[in-house]
Amino acid sequence: MQSSPIRTAVIALVAILGVLFAVPSFLPQDVRDAWPSFLPRQTVVLGLDLQGGSHLLLQVNEDGIVTERLQALRRDVRNTLANQNGIGNLITTDEATKTLSIELTDPTQKEAARTAIQALQNTISNSMLAVGGTNELAFGDSPDGKLTVTLTEEGVSERMSSLVAQSIEVIRKRVDELGTTEPSIQRQGTNRVLVQVPGFGDSQRLKDIISRTARLTFHMVYPGLTASQAEAQGLPAGTMVLPSQDGGSELLYEDIALGGESLVDAQPSYDQQRAMPVVSFKFDTRGAIAFGQITGKNVGQRFAIVLDNTVITAPVIQQPITGGSGQISGSFTTSTANDLAVLLRAGALPASLDVIEERTVDASLGADSIQHGITAGVIAAVLVIGFMIAAYGLWGVFANVSLILNIVLIFAALSMLGATLTLPGIAGIVLTIGLAVDANVLIYERMREEQRSGKSPIQAINAGFERAWGTIIDSHLTQLIVAIVLYFLGSGPVQGFAVTLGLGILTSLFTSYWVTSYQVQAWFRRVRPKVLKIQHFRFIPDGTKIPFMKISRYVIAFSIIASVLSLGSAYFKGFNLGIDFVGGTAIVIQHQGGPADAGAVRELLDGLNLGEVQVQGFGTPEDVLVRIQAQEGGQDADQVAVSKVRDALATESYTVRSTEAVSGTVSGELAWKGGIAVIISLIAILIYIWFRFEWQFALAAVTTTTHDVIMTIGLYSLTGLEFNLTSIAAVLTLVGLSLNETVVVSDRVRENLRKHRKMPLPELIDLSINQTIVRTTITQFTVFLALIPLVIFGGEVIRSFTIAMTFGCLVGMYSSIIVNGPILINFGLKQKVEDDKAVAKTVDGASV
Repeated sequence: MQSSPIRTAVIALVAILGVLFAVPSFLPQDVRDAWPSFLPRQTVVLGLDLQGGSHLLLQVNEDGIVTERLQALRRDVRNTLANQNGIGNLITTDEATKTLSIELTDPTQKEAARTAIQALQNTISNSMLAVGGTNELAFGDSPDGKLTVTLTEEGVSERMSSLVAQSIEVIRKRVDELGTTEPSIQRQGTNRVLVQVPGFGDSQRLKDIISRTARLTFHMVYPGLTASQAEAQGLPAGTMVLPSQDGGSELLYEDIALGGESLVDAQPSYDQQRAMPVVSFKFDTRGAIAFGQITGKNVGQRFAIVLDNTVITAPVIQQPITGGSGQISGSFTTSTANDLAVLLRAGALPASLDVIEERTVDASLGADSIQHGITAGVIAAVLVIGFMIAAYGLWGVFANVSLILNIVLIFAALSMLGATLTLPGIAGIVLTIGLAVDANVLIYERMREEQRSGKSPIQAINAGFERAWGTIIDSHLTQLIVAIVLYFLGSGPVQGFAVTLGLGILTSLFTSYWVTSYQVQAWFRRVRPKVLKIQHFRFIPDGTKIPFMKISRYVIAFSIIASVLSLGSAYFKGFNLGIDFVGGTAIVIQHQGGPADAGAVRELLDGLNLGEVQVQGFGTPEDVLVRIQAQEGGQDADQVAVSKVRDALATESYTVRSTEAVSGTVSGELAWKGGIAVIISLIAILIYIWFRFEWQFALAAVTTTTHDVIMTIGLYSLTGLEFNLTSIAAVLTLVGLSLNETVVVSDRVRENLRKHRKMPLPELIDLSINQTIVRTTITQFTVFLALIPLVIFGGEVIRSFTIAMTFGCLVGMYSSIIVNGPILINFGLKQKVEDDKAVAKTVDGASV
């Protein structure tokens, strides 16, 4: 309560900077452009679910890399042995073991052959600081005496990692060619690339442009023999058969006559003579010379242009082409010719990339999500602010000022960090509105207790802030642990939720203590009241003595029965799993002529032979959610299924608002990471509470929290709410909320253990619960006021998330008040108290 110029300066500086960094996010672009250059202009980045766009998760195709590397290695071995050393050989390839087997026509040359091929050893390193690198090849002998060359696992991994880095640069060039703004291209793990392009709603085109390898090569066509004849008789040495764009096939030489890396430009154009779109290309000087030499030596022969192992065209060379330029013709449209030119200009991907996760959101759906989030946030803020004033009067105004600054600081931090705000992120901010007042309620209730014990107003104020601070730290840090786990083990929207929740927890620590205490100090110095009139409204009157421990056996029995039912339902009935966990495709469609008819949509799609198709309402009467099981042909087959649905519904005035496709690979990983996240959170919190309290408190807190998780999981199973990735976020947030309540009660139990050493433990726990129940009911009510608008106005996308949160708050309050106490007793807290008494007597005796 002492005046501190430094504290005043810090609060003022933080508030001013917070406003300066937060305001640009709420101003139009022309106003931001007119700002002085020294003022911040960076805004919060809106996620794809808020502004629309496309999200692709790409994975390097390891099988393709191995196949291609073995083919190249086979050519190198043949050239080294036969062409350079005159050693006859027969090479076979085993892709399963990543091995070449070399049978020599003259076994006496085995050592010479071994020495020759060992010179092909290649070392790969992805770090400038690495010494030596990783050997890519391993040499040996097979049981039947053949020489073997094997690709090492370490070498394949290093090559994949290197190819991902190269792929990111190529993808960035291709996306930049599309003219989009603020694309996000990030590496994920060792073999994946995440691409997010805001405002680009044509995911099919984006996928075609990004995931196509676009490797252009030129090969001579093998003369005098067709592909079908060669396949019937056996392929001549050094040849291969590739499909052609017209549906046939061509027999080509394996050796690449000229590669696409020599291209310096590619542009879409129009061939006036043949009246068709083409792609014109131009070589660099080296490529132009090589192209001229090849065409000069092979006049009258066919020359194939191959794109991604498909022959686009194979014309006859009429005369030498010395200008270094040419045309690629095929069944192009103006759009596909332009896209191919983009691909060729950006360069070929060094490896094939498979799309394993795809999400597309229409801009109109994003605008609806923003509207839902703003509506829910404004209503929640009004309800919480109004309730705090009704409950605490002027003290509620102090808390509300801190709350408003808290929200400003969250947006400022998001802007400074360049973080992405998603719809679950807005939910995190709205939840923070409810949680932020918790610290103020703790402080205010502590002040009231201290004043009732006979302390003066200034003593009560000081004690309120000092004694509540430890509890505030404990409750906030347990939630921060959950936010950290969510961030590192979650993805996409879950990470957005974790970021806003984590920032809200940190800013709440600052505003609830520093800012609120500053306001209280300024008010007290001016008014100097004789009595603190803090609370005007409460749910439970002072002096309440509810005998919770007397009914504890019935409560425990009820909790055991409810937990068994929840687990039984989860085991026997299962869950309504979202595509995050089972794979497949979810499509949100909207009817343009009024309410949608789910039955008609279901009947229309039944004839498409897509396997299991679910059709259900989605929020508004005009919107419908279509879920399609993962198709047997993988991601390409999933995309074909989406196209079929889109075409079938287009005739019935339906438009696609969003698509979400998740492969089986990703869904399995998400399920595994979700379970791990819950376990890690519980272990981390167990360790923290064990460190801050005694081990009985830690085990009781984790047991109580596990009870809440089981009950919430039972809700998902019994009600059929969709269990998806955000549900994991809901469960983990409930872990934090439940622990928040449990820690507050446990902290009071620990305090009373020191004060009332002769009081029986059941009575002491009853006393602790009754002392904190006023704070618990008020805090939980403010959280409900924040959550209910999310349930009603937050939109269908996060409906299951917010319902589970609301239910979990009820369960968390119930368990922390009634369930936690009996568990403490059963874990032997009474014996611990007796030990403390014995220690205290010994110390007292020694001091006498």
